[in-house]
Amino acid sequence: MLPTHHRTVDVQGHEIFYREAGDPDAPTVVLLHGFPASSAMFRDLVPLLADRYHVIAPDHLGFGLSAAPSVDAFEYTFDHLTEMTEAFLDRIGVERFAVYAQDYGAPIAWRLFTRSPQRITAIVSQNGNAYEDGFVDAFWAPLWRWAVDGNSTDRDIVESTLTEELVRWQYTHGVTDPTVVDPDTWLRDTARINRPGQPAVQLALYADYPTNRDLYPVLHDTFRRHPVPLLAVWGENDEIFGPDGARAFARDLPDARIELLDGGHFLLESHLDAVAASMGDFLHDALGPDRVSPNTPSVDR
Repeated sequence: MLPTHHRTVDVQGHEIFYREAGDPDAPTVVLLHGFPASSAMFRDLVPLLADRYHVIAPDHLGFGLSAAPSVDAFEYTFDHLTEMTEAFLDRIGVERFAVYAQDYGAPIAWRLFTRSPQRITAIVSQNGNAYEDGFVDAFWAPLWRWAVDGNSTDRDIVESTLTEELVRWQYTHGVTDPTVVDPDTWLRDTARINRPGQPAVQLALYADYPTNRDLYPVLHDTFRRHPVPLLAVWGENDEIFGPDGARAFARDLPDARIELLDGGHFLLESHLDAVAASMGDFLHDALGPDRVSPNTPSVDR
Protein backbone atom coordinates (compact mmCIF):
# COMPACT_ATOMS: atom_id res chain seq x y z
CA MET A 1 0.00 0.00 0.00
CA LEU A 2 1.32 3.40 -0.98
CA PRO A 3 1.86 5.89 1.85
CA THR A 4 -0.40 8.87 2.44
CA HIS A 5 1.46 12.12 2.98
CA HIS A 6 0.08 14.75 5.33
CA ARG A 7 1.05 18.22 4.13
CA THR A 8 0.33 21.90 4.60
CA VAL A 9 0.66 24.75 2.15
CA ASP A 10 0.12 28.50 2.42
CA VAL A 11 -2.82 29.67 0.32
CA GLN A 12 -3.52 33.39 0.31
CA GLY A 13 -2.03 33.73 3.78
CA HIS A 14 -3.91 30.76 5.25
CA GLU A 15 -2.49 27.33 6.04
CA ILE A 16 -4.33 24.55 4.21
CA PHE A 17 -3.86 20.96 5.33
CA TYR A 18 -4.20 18.14 2.83
CA ARG A 19 -3.59 14.45 2.30
CA GLU A 20 -1.74 13.31 -0.79
CA ALA A 21 -0.90 9.89 -2.20
CA GLY A 22 -0.01 8.29 -5.51
CA ASP A 23 2.08 9.24 -8.51
CA PRO A 24 1.81 12.97 -9.35
CA ASP A 25 2.04 12.05 -13.03
CA ALA A 26 -1.10 9.90 -12.79
CA PRO A 27 -4.59 11.38 -13.30
CA THR A 28 -5.55 13.45 -10.28
CA VAL A 29 -8.60 12.82 -8.13
CA VAL A 30 -9.55 15.59 -5.67
CA LEU A 31 -11.68 14.56 -2.68
CA LEU A 32 -13.85 17.32 -1.16
CA HIS A 33 -15.33 16.63 2.25
CA GLY A 34 -18.61 17.77 3.77
CA PHE A 35 -19.93 19.15 7.06
CA PRO A 36 -18.93 18.61 9.84
CA ALA A 37 -16.06 16.48 8.62
CA SER A 38 -12.58 16.95 7.18
CA SER A 39 -10.26 15.05 4.88
CA ALA A 40 -10.14 12.45 7.66
CA MET A 41 -13.36 11.04 6.17
CA PHE A 42 -11.17 9.88 3.25
CA ARG A 43 -8.45 8.32 5.39
CA ASP A 44 -9.25 4.79 4.18
CA LEU A 45 -10.31 5.68 0.62
CA VAL A 46 -7.11 7.52 -0.29
CA PRO A 47 -4.83 4.45 -0.23
CA LEU A 48 -7.39 2.41 -2.18
CA LEU A 49 -7.22 4.92 -5.04
CA ALA A 50 -3.53 5.79 -4.86
CA ASP A 51 -2.25 2.76 -6.74
CA ARG A 52 -3.73 4.20 -9.96
CA TYR A 53 -4.36 7.88 -9.26
CA HIS A 54 -2.79 10.96 -7.77
CA VAL A 55 -5.11 11.62 -4.84
CA ILE A 56 -5.50 14.98 -3.10
CA ALA A 57 -7.84 15.55 -0.13
CA PRO A 58 -7.76 19.04 1.43
CA ASP A 59 -9.42 20.32 4.58
CA HIS A 60 -11.57 23.33 3.68
CA LEU A 61 -10.63 26.56 5.40
CA GLY A 62 -12.31 26.51 8.81
CA PHE A 63 -12.38 22.71 8.99
CA GLY A 64 -10.13 19.92 10.17
CA LEU A 65 -6.47 20.85 10.43
CA SER A 66 -6.60 23.82 8.08
CA ALA A 67 -6.51 27.36 9.43
CA ALA A 68 -9.77 28.59 10.93
CA PRO A 69 -9.80 32.39 10.89
CA SER A 70 -12.65 34.06 12.70
CA VAL A 71 -15.72 35.35 10.86
CA ASP A 72 -14.27 38.83 11.35
CA ALA A 73 -11.09 37.86 9.50
CA PHE A 74 -12.64 35.81 6.68
CA GLU A 75 -16.09 35.94 5.12
CA TYR A 76 -17.29 32.34 5.11
CA THR A 77 -19.35 31.77 1.99
CA PHE A 78 -19.34 28.92 -0.49
CA ASP A 79 -18.06 31.32 -3.15
CA HIS A 80 -15.08 32.14 -0.96
CA LEU A 81 -14.39 28.50 -0.06
CA THR A 82 -14.40 27.76 -3.79
CA GLU A 83 -11.93 30.56 -4.42
CA MET A 84 -9.68 29.08 -1.72
CA THR A 85 -9.97 25.65 -3.33
CA GLU A 86 -9.08 27.05 -6.76
CA ALA A 87 -6.09 28.86 -5.27
CA PHE A 88 -5.03 25.71 -3.40
CA LEU A 89 -5.14 23.58 -6.57
CA ASP A 90 -3.19 26.23 -8.47
CA ARG A 91 -0.65 26.44 -5.65
CA ILE A 92 0.09 22.70 -5.72
CA GLY A 93 0.08 22.54 -9.52
CA VAL A 94 -3.13 20.63 -10.26
CA GLU A 95 -4.63 21.75 -13.56
CA ARG A 96 -7.17 19.03 -14.48
CA PHE A 97 -8.78 16.58 -12.11
CA ALA A 98 -11.66 14.31 -11.29
CA VAL A 99 -13.58 15.31 -8.19
CA TYR A 100 -15.35 13.38 -5.43
CA ALA A 101 -17.85 15.63 -3.66
CA GLN A 102 -19.79 14.87 -0.50
CA ASP A 103 -22.20 17.23 1.31
CA TYR A 104 -20.48 20.67 1.52
CA GLY A 105 -17.91 19.44 -0.98
CA ALA A 106 -20.65 19.37 -3.61
CA PRO A 107 -21.45 23.12 -3.84
CA ILE A 108 -17.72 23.78 -4.01
CA ALA A 109 -17.35 21.22 -6.81
CA TRP A 110 -20.34 22.68 -8.67
CA ARG A 111 -18.79 26.14 -8.61
CA LEU A 112 -15.47 24.77 -9.82
CA PHE A 113 -17.29 23.03 -12.67
CA THR A 114 -19.48 25.95 -13.73
CA ARG A 115 -16.51 28.33 -13.69
CA SER A 116 -14.06 26.08 -15.56
CA PRO A 117 -15.76 22.94 -16.91
CA GLN A 118 -12.64 22.04 -18.89
CA ARG A 119 -10.74 21.42 -15.63
CA ILE A 120 -13.07 18.66 -14.44
CA THR A 121 -12.45 15.24 -16.02
CA ALA A 122 -15.11 13.34 -14.05
CA ILE A 123 -17.40 13.77 -11.04
CA VAL A 124 -18.29 11.39 -8.23
CA SER A 125 -21.12 12.71 -6.08
CA GLN A 126 -21.58 10.84 -2.82
CA ASN A 127 -24.66 12.29 -1.15
CA GLY A 128 -23.77 15.66 -2.59
CA ASN A 129 -26.92 17.42 -3.75
CA ALA A 130 -27.32 19.29 -7.04
CA TYR A 131 -31.12 19.35 -7.37
CA GLU A 132 -34.10 20.39 -5.29
CA ASP A 133 -35.26 16.78 -5.44
CA GLY A 134 -32.78 15.57 -2.83
CA PHE A 135 -33.53 17.86 0.10
CA VAL A 136 -35.23 16.03 2.97
CA ASP A 137 -37.68 18.60 4.32
CA ALA A 138 -37.60 17.43 7.94
CA PHE A 139 -33.90 18.33 8.10
CA TRP A 140 -33.82 21.41 5.87
CA ALA A 141 -37.04 23.32 6.64
CA PRO A 142 -35.70 25.01 9.82
CA LEU A 143 -32.58 26.18 8.00
CA TRP A 144 -34.55 27.63 5.07
CA ARG A 145 -36.83 29.53 7.46
CA TRP A 146 -33.97 30.79 9.64
CA ALA A 147 -31.94 31.91 6.61
CA VAL A 148 -34.88 34.09 5.56
CA ASP A 149 -35.91 35.73 8.83
CA GLY A 150 -33.34 34.77 11.49
CA ASN A 151 -36.02 33.63 13.95
CA SER A 152 -34.73 32.33 17.28
CA THR A 153 -36.71 29.06 17.30
CA ASP A 154 -35.17 27.82 14.07
CA ARG A 155 -31.76 29.22 15.02
CA ASP A 156 -31.81 26.94 18.08
CA ILE A 157 -32.61 23.96 15.84
CA VAL A 158 -29.83 24.88 13.42
CA GLU A 159 -27.32 25.36 16.25
CA SER A 160 -28.25 21.97 17.69
CA THR A 161 -26.61 20.31 14.68
CA LEU A 162 -23.27 21.25 16.25
CA THR A 163 -23.90 19.05 19.30
CA GLU A 164 -22.30 15.64 19.74
CA GLU A 165 -25.72 13.99 19.64
CA LEU A 166 -26.57 15.30 16.19
CA VAL A 167 -23.06 14.96 14.76
CA ARG A 168 -23.23 11.31 15.82
CA TRP A 169 -26.65 11.08 14.15
CA GLN A 170 -25.17 12.29 10.86
CA TYR A 171 -22.73 9.38 10.94
CA THR A 172 -25.02 6.62 12.17
CA HIS A 173 -28.52 7.24 10.84
CA GLY A 174 -29.51 4.98 7.98
CA VAL A 175 -26.74 2.48 8.79
CA THR A 176 -28.03 -1.06 9.34
CA ASP A 177 -25.32 -1.80 11.92
CA PRO A 178 -24.16 1.48 13.53
CA THR A 179 -21.42 -0.38 15.42
CA VAL A 180 -19.33 -0.38 12.22
CA VAL A 181 -18.99 3.42 12.48
CA ASP A 182 -15.88 4.46 14.40
CA PRO A 183 -16.87 6.77 17.31
CA ASP A 184 -13.71 8.78 16.68
CA THR A 185 -15.46 10.20 13.62
CA TRP A 186 -18.16 12.13 15.45
CA LEU A 187 -16.04 12.86 18.52
CA ARG A 188 -13.30 14.39 16.37
CA ASP A 189 -15.72 16.46 14.32
CA THR A 190 -17.70 17.66 17.34
CA ALA A 191 -14.53 18.86 19.05
CA ARG A 192 -13.29 20.71 15.99
CA ILE A 193 -16.49 22.54 15.07
CA ASN A 194 -16.92 23.70 18.67
CA ARG A 195 -13.49 25.27 19.09
CA PRO A 196 -13.56 28.98 20.05
CA GLY A 197 -15.05 30.93 17.17
CA GLN A 198 -16.03 27.84 15.22
CA PRO A 199 -19.79 27.84 15.87
CA ALA A 200 -19.96 31.30 14.28
CA VAL A 201 -18.12 29.93 11.23
CA GLN A 202 -20.63 27.11 10.85
CA LEU A 203 -23.60 29.44 11.25
CA ALA A 204 -22.18 31.73 8.58
CA LEU A 205 -22.02 28.82 6.14
CA TYR A 206 -25.53 27.71 7.09
CA ALA A 207 -26.78 31.22 6.37
CA ASP A 208 -25.06 31.15 2.97
CA TYR A 209 -26.35 27.71 2.02
CA PRO A 210 -29.39 28.99 0.04
CA THR A 211 -26.97 30.45 -2.51
CA ASN A 212 -26.21 26.88 -3.53
CA ARG A 213 -29.81 26.36 -4.59
CA ASP A 214 -29.62 29.57 -6.63
CA LEU A 215 -26.69 28.04 -8.52
CA TYR A 216 -28.55 24.90 -9.59
CA PRO A 217 -30.06 26.22 -12.87
CA VAL A 218 -26.60 27.38 -13.96
CA LEU A 219 -25.12 24.01 -13.00
CA HIS A 220 -27.79 22.05 -14.89
CA ASP A 221 -27.19 24.17 -17.98
CA THR A 222 -23.45 23.54 -17.68
CA PHE A 223 -24.09 19.79 -17.41
CA ARG A 224 -26.03 19.93 -20.68
CA ARG A 225 -23.52 22.11 -22.51
CA HIS A 226 -20.43 20.33 -21.16
CA PRO A 227 -21.42 16.70 -20.47
CA VAL A 228 -19.07 15.20 -17.92
CA PRO A 229 -18.83 11.57 -16.77
CA LEU A 230 -20.68 11.39 -13.46
CA LEU A 231 -21.20 8.70 -10.84
CA ALA A 232 -23.77 9.33 -8.11
CA VAL A 233 -23.04 6.72 -5.43
CA TRP A 234 -25.48 7.37 -2.62
CA GLY A 235 -26.51 6.13 0.78
CA GLU A 236 -30.20 5.71 -0.01
CA ASN A 237 -31.21 5.94 3.66
CA ASP A 238 -29.76 9.43 4.05
CA GLU A 239 -32.22 11.70 5.89
CA ILE A 240 -30.36 14.85 4.79
CA PHE A 241 -29.98 14.31 1.05
CA GLY A 242 -32.43 11.64 -0.05
CA PRO A 243 -31.98 9.23 -2.98
CA ASP A 244 -34.03 11.40 -5.35
CA GLY A 245 -31.02 13.71 -5.33
CA ALA A 246 -28.97 10.94 -6.92
CA ARG A 247 -31.60 10.00 -9.49
CA ALA A 248 -31.99 13.62 -10.59
CA PHE A 249 -28.54 13.75 -12.20
CA ALA A 250 -29.87 11.63 -15.08
CA ARG A 251 -32.17 14.51 -16.01
CA ASP A 252 -29.28 16.57 -17.41
CA LEU A 253 -26.64 13.85 -17.77
CA PRO A 254 -28.47 10.86 -19.31
CA ASP A 255 -25.32 8.71 -19.15
CA ALA A 256 -24.82 9.31 -15.42
CA ARG A 257 -24.30 6.20 -13.32
CA ILE A 258 -26.65 6.04 -10.36
CA GLU A 259 -25.84 3.57 -7.57
CA LEU A 260 -27.91 3.45 -4.38
CA LEU A 261 -26.40 1.58 -1.45
CA ASP A 262 -28.03 0.53 1.82
CA GLY A 263 -26.32 3.18 3.90
CA GLY A 264 -26.58 6.72 5.21
CA HIS A 265 -24.96 10.13 4.83
CA PHE A 266 -21.33 9.14 5.50
CA LEU A 267 -21.28 6.11 3.23
CA LEU A 268 -17.53 5.52 3.48
CA GLU A 269 -17.91 4.50 7.12
CA SER A 270 -20.13 1.53 6.29
CA HIS A 271 -19.61 0.80 2.56
CA LEU A 272 -15.99 1.72 1.87
CA ASP A 273 -15.23 -1.30 -0.30
CA ALA A 274 -18.40 -0.91 -2.37
CA VAL A 275 -17.77 2.79 -2.98
CA ALA A 276 -14.11 2.18 -3.86
CA ALA A 277 -15.09 -0.59 -6.29
CA SER A 278 -17.69 1.60 -7.98
CA MET A 279 -15.22 4.47 -8.22
CA GLY A 280 -12.54 2.17 -9.61
CA ASP A 281 -14.78 0.96 -12.44
CA PHE A 282 -16.12 4.44 -13.14
CA LEU A 283 -12.75 6.21 -13.14
CA HIS A 284 -11.21 3.49 -15.31
CA ASP A 285 -13.86 4.18 -17.93
CA ALA A 286 -13.91 7.98 -17.50
CA LEU A 287 -10.16 8.61 -17.34
CA GLY A 288 -8.97 6.48 -20.24
CA PRO A 289 -5.86 7.61 -22.19
CA ASP A 290 -7.94 9.73 -24.56
CA ARG A 291 -9.45 11.69 -21.64
CA VAL A 292 -6.37 12.36 -19.53
CA SER A 293 -4.27 15.51 -19.69
CA PRO A 294 -1.11 15.81 -17.59
CA ASN A 295 -1.00 18.22 -14.69
CA THR A 296 1.35 21.13 -14.51
CA PRO A 297 4.42 20.47 -12.34
CA SER A 298 3.76 20.31 -8.60
CA VAL A 299 5.13 22.93 -6.25
CA ASP A 300 8.30 21.92 -4.40
CA ARG A 301 7.42 20.48 -1.03
